[in-house]
Amino acid sequence: MSSLPQPTFPTDRPGTHQPELLAPAGNWDCARAAVENGADAIYFGLDRFNARMRAENFTEADLPELMAFLHRRGVKGYVTLNTLIFPTELPEADQYLRTIIAAGVDAVIVQDVGICRLIRYLSPDFPIHASTQMTVTSAAGVQFAKSLGCQLVVLARECSLKDINKIQQQISEQGISFPLEVFVHGALCVAYSGQCLTSEALGGRSANRGECAQACRMPYDLIADGKLVELGDRKYLLSPQDLAGLEILPDLIKTGVTCLKIEGRLKTPEYVANVTRVYRQALERVISPTPHSPLPTPQDRYNLEMAFSRGLYTGWFRGSNNQELVHARFGKKRGVYLGEVVDIRQQQVIVRPQAPVKPGDGVVFDAGHPAAKEEGGRIDAVEHRGQEVRLTFGRHDLNLKRVQIGDKVWKTSDPELDRQLRSELCGRNAPVPAPDSGRDIRRGGVALDGDRP
Repeated sequence: MSSLPQPTFPTDRPGTHQPELLAPAGNWDCARAAVENGADAIYFGLDRFNARMRAENFTEADLPELMAFLHRRGVKGYVTLNTLIFPTELPEADQYLRTIIAAGVDAVIVQDVGICRLIRYLSPDFPIHASTQMTVTSAAGVQFAKSLGCQLVVLARECSLKDINKIQQQISEQGISFPLEVFVHGALCVAYSGQCLTSEALGGRSANRGECAQACRMPYDLIADGKLVELGDRKYLLSPQDLAGLEILPDLIKTGVTCLKIEGRLKTPEYVANVTRVYRQALERVISPTPHSPLPTPQDRYNLEMAFSRGLYTGWFRGSNNQELVHARFGKKRGVYLGEVVDIRQQQVIVRPQAPVKPGDGVVFDAGHPAAKEEGGRIDAVEHRGQEVRLTFGRHDLNLKRVQIGDKVWKTSDPELDRQLRSELCGRNAPVPAPDSGRDIRRGGVALDGDRP
């Protein structure tokens, strides 16, 4: 692959609406990845009261240095205090909020109505953003959030472009100018607006307390009238594809939303860098007065699929289409589809490729049973023969007896792309300050499958 293009991050042009680009940060490396690749703001959690307790997260002691780092770069920082709070936890939540306000955080993202009232008790004007888990899907919901003291609403992910335009029209008719934010990319939750009770019912881990067990990513049987329905290879009935709003980005901008949010506080710095850069450059292409290429470009889609993909789809932006949203064939990261195995001979796997492939790439062979252990490995050599490629693997890297003709081949790793992203991160002149907590800031995020809202 060619080298990644260097990003440019110009300011808004006169008369051009350019929404804020908000990126996730599960740790220091991810925060730097977001900043270096064009994020206008990042959102992150502390070690309590956030919906991503499995992320590395930050501590209260990190806040002053983190906010100083962000503000030096002209980037805002929002804290996710977005779980439901028990009454016995209010004193600790009070102390957290006092620390957050004193540290110069730019806003706090909140689900719990009581926490909104507590913030207003502590400060008359500290910015509150209503979390997507407040399930705001109407102008009345926006009005309610406003009455709680919220300055911005993150709309429920189930809102279509039509819904967003309707909300904007209705609040405008009421004489209200109110910022709205939408998720533009990342994992989708099958539960309405992320308010899932399944993992708590199955295993005592409440998603609304930051402990989602990813029950939606598991295979299920379908029983109708007491009889098992034959589903073939469609077992992942509750696992939506990942959201990718890139192709409808111009329409999103036309709705007048204030902020576009990328999901992924459990993802790696490479994911954050990759996805943030793609959307920053796409935003610039959309608002540019010169002719621009269609969205997404083949390179855009490749980068997004390699970053993390269970399949990419526009979610609910174009309305409800459950058969498209949930293909039901797998519930884990796949990456870029290379094609099917057409032959196996002389210790080589032969494929008619539908995407670029090169030595060093990692692949997995999909036999239609993703819950079972799948064969995969890193490619040693690629030999092109007309419309086919012959893939050679290390002697002990792949058990060819477990690979069959007809298996689907997915490219799950592109080390060259990862090196380019890491090089870009390391090559800039804005080192991350060492956090007071003493944790190793070189540790990357973990790429777990079930990132939630």
